[in-house]
Amino acid sequence: MSQFYNNVRTAVLLGLLTALILWIGMMLGGSQGLVYALIFAGIMNFVSYFFSDKIALSTMRAQEVGPGHELYDIVQSLALRAQLPMPRVYISPTNAPNAFATGRNPRHAAVCATAGLMQMLERHEISGVMAHELAHVKHRDTLIQAVAATIGGAISALGYMFWFGDRRNVNPLAGLIVLVVGPLAAGLIQAAISRSREFNADKEGGAMCGDPMYLATALEKIHYGARQIPLNVNPAFNTLFIAEPRSMMQSVANLFSTHPRLEQRLINLIGRPSTGRFDH
Repeated sequence: MSQFYNNVRTAVLLGLLTALILWIGMMLGGSQGLVYALIFAGIMNFVSYFFSDKIALSTMRAQEVGPGHELYDIVQSLALRAQLPMPRVYISPTNAPNAFATGRNPRHAAVCATAGLMQMLERHEISGVMAHELAHVKHRDTLIQAVAATIGGAISALGYMFWFGDRRNVNPLAGLIVLVVGPLAAGLIQAAISRSREFNADKEGGAMCGDPMYLATALEKIHYGARQIPLNVNPAFNTLFIAEPRSMMQSVANLFSTHPRLEQRLINLIGRPSTGRFDH
C-alpha cells in the first residue's frame, strides 16, 4: 500500500468520524443539535491538534528524561539516522510494557516508553521499538492518531451522556441508536485507521534500527508481557500505543482491535509469523 493511498484512506476515515459526530447531533437535537455538534467537532479537533501530546503524557504520568539516560541516547541515535528533529523523551512509571509517540508534527513530537518496557527489553529491542515510534512521527501518524482518538472518545462520551443525562426532549429510538451505533462505528473507523499505519511503522522502524529482528523480538515480548500486566486506559486511546493495551479477547471477533494480530505484524516485518526466539 503506497503512502499516498494510505493518507487518502485515512483522510476519508477521519471525515467519517467527524460526520458521525454531526449525525449524532442531528439525531439527538435536529438542526440545532447539528450546529452544536459542528461546534463540538471543531473544539475536539482544536484540542487534539494543540494539546494531544500533553493529554497523553499526563494520562501516563510520564516524566521527561535527558542526555545520559539510556532511552534518550537510543532515541537521539535513531533520530540522527532518520534525519528527524530530536523529540522530547519520556518514561512512564507503569509496569505494563508499552510505548507511544505523540505530537502534532516532527518538530513538536514526543516519545514515551514505560518502565515495564525498559525492564523487559534488551537495548537493541528498545531501539527497535523507538524506531517504530519515530516512523510514526516521520509519517505524521501521531497527529492522525490523536485526532482519531479524541473524536472517538468524544463519540463514546456523547452516547453515555445521553444515557445518563436528560432525555426528555430526545426521541428514545434515536437515543438508543446513538448509544449503540455511535461508539460501535467510531471503534471500527479507528481500527481501520490504525491497522494499516502500524504495518507501515513496523516496516520502516525495522529498517531504521538496522535489523527488523530487533523490533520483531520486542513485539513478541511486549505482547506476552501485556497479557501478564494489563494497561488500563480509555479504549479510545489504544491507537497511540505500539501494542494494544487491552487483551484481544475483549474485542468481539477482533473487530475493535486497533492493531493487527502479532502474527500478521511479524509476517509483514520478517516474512514469518514467529521469530523462533521467544517461547510464548
